[in-house]
Amino acid sequence: MSALAARLRQLRTESGQSRLSEAATPKPALAPDVFRLIQARSRMQGVAQRAPSSDRFVPGAEIAPGLFFTEAIVDGGRPAALIDTAFARWDEPVAHGRLLHFDTETTGLAGGTGTRAWMIGAADWLADGRFRLRQLTTTTMAAETAMLRTFAQWLQPDTVLVSYNGKCYDSPLLKARYRLARLPDPLFGLGHLDLLHPVRRRWKGVWENCRLVTAERELLGVVREDDLPGSEAPAAWLGYLRGGSALNLRRVLAHNAQDLKSLAGVLLHLAGLPH
Repeated sequence: MSALAARLRQLRTESGQSRLSEAATPKPALAPDVFRLIQARSRMQGVAQRAPSSDRFVPGAEIAPGLFFTEAIVDGGRPAALIDTAFARWDEPVAHGRLLHFDTETTGLAGGTGTRAWMIGAADWLADGRFRLRQLTTTTMAAETAMLRTFAQWLQPDTVLVSYNGKCYDSPLLKARYRLARLPDPLFGLGHLDLLHPVRRRWKGVWENCRLVTAERELLGVVREDDLPGSEAPAAWLGYLRGGSALNLRRVLAHNAQDLKSLAGVLLHLAGLPH
């Protein structure tokens, strides 16, 4: 065998061994966060390819592009002229006309600057004792600023907010959204009755938990039927934005309205308890 032939045979052997070595070497695995990102993108692409739903009805009047407003007079109890707030360890009673019950629906339950409010519900007692319920629903990302401006118009310098866990969640989230929208914070300096805290002081360890759905059942006899859990509200809104049905969006509106009515009921119950 000539030297040239021997050299060619050696090169072929080395090339084959190199390919075998490459095949035997495992490919590096994708990082878990990268893998989840690829999966999420694939799911989003799959959703985007679906035909838009024919059910796109959002209740209310469109008062700004992508912002819908509803208003109704509902049963909210008949409050006394002054609400005894000793249950919240306040020294002075509050006129019922100053109270504004509020609740938000958001894109997530963890909070933070990446979470946005897409619905704000608010309810108050009118001068004649009737209970007015108002809701703002956004159907586009861009409508959030108009929603924040409208909600700010419902607040007065002497307004007292009423919420359930709102001091830790709803209020800080709205403050962040106003700041990011470069709008004045209308919640700054307002009184705030967060009913979760007095409920916990009285019934923690007595009830299975102190969630609003538990408080309304134990104190008001309210048992929700066909209620969409709050944890599913983000998916209902995002699904609608991607062309999905408005059915669950309307169920969120109903859920939010019941939250507001229960806030008023729990407030009146606490105010009527002996101290």
